[in-house]
Amino acid sequence: LFLLIENAFCIFSPRKKSFVGEIVLITGSANGIGRQVALKLAPLGVTLVLWDIDDEGNKETSRLAQQNGATRVFVYHCDCSSKEDVYEQADKVRKEVGDVTILINNAGTVIGKKFCDLTDEDFEKTFRINFFSQVWTCKAFLPAMVACNRGHLVSTASAAGLLGLYRASDYCASKSAIIGMMEAIHSELYHGGKHGIKTTIICPYFISTKLSKGFKSAKPCLFPVYDPEYEASRIVDAIKKEKFYLITPPAVYLLGLKTFIPRKAMLFFDSYVKFPESMDEAYGQK
Repeated sequence: LFLLIENAFCIFSPRKKSFVGEIVLITGSANGIGRQVALKLAPLGVTLVLWDIDDEGNKETSRLAQQNGATRVFVYHCDCSSKEDVYEQADKVRKEVGDVTILINNAGTVIGKKFCDLTDEDFEKTFRINFFSQVWTCKAFLPAMVACNRGHLVSTASAAGLLGLYRASDYCASKSAIIGMMEAIHSELYHGGKHGIKTTIICPYFISTKLSKGFKSAKPCLFPVYDPEYEASRIVDAIKKEKFYLITPPAVYLLGLKTFIPRKAMLFFDSYVKFPESMDEAYGQK
């Protein structure tokens, strides 16, 4: 109910964020959603800071962003699964570019194994990339935002963070942790009087990127697999409208009702949309 009210308010609210002069850092910017968000922001007067381990892909994102109108683009090699690397590159950004005002945490990974097939190392890798990378980037850049009471934290979670899904125990756990952390940070900022710092939590279904290559929705009318460019446009719009949650597609809102729906009904729904079969087909042979 809260999310429906918030969305209705955003539709009729005339207030929209101006991006001119913002320093925007995007993790996982070499391809997929990260690249598309960078390209959407490029003509809006921002300074782009691009972090990824894929140097060639990141350079291509930089080139395309400049073609799209970006005048200041800074490219950094950063392994977001490494705490030391995150803090080292964050120091470089502060010295060479300035204080980040919009942090878009997008870097992520998905393995797609069943729980008993996941090694301890698999779980640790998923959490380092999906969750702890966001802990470290927020710790690196949030203090400067707090000091001036201005900024925006954007965290890519997932619809999988709202409900445990087949072949995704590590992924669901890491994304659920992001949602919990960001809601707690939002509460701390609000009650601390830091109303100038906004938070946006992104919860998409599967997007047609390298991570979900091979995944096909059995019920595209309910759960379409969006194109990265379309999802990026929705993300930029959510930042502009300062939405707290962006949940796509609309059918994912049903997952928020899990507290009121018997678990067997949710499992039946899983079977109806053939999610297990889709996951087996996408990840079972990898």
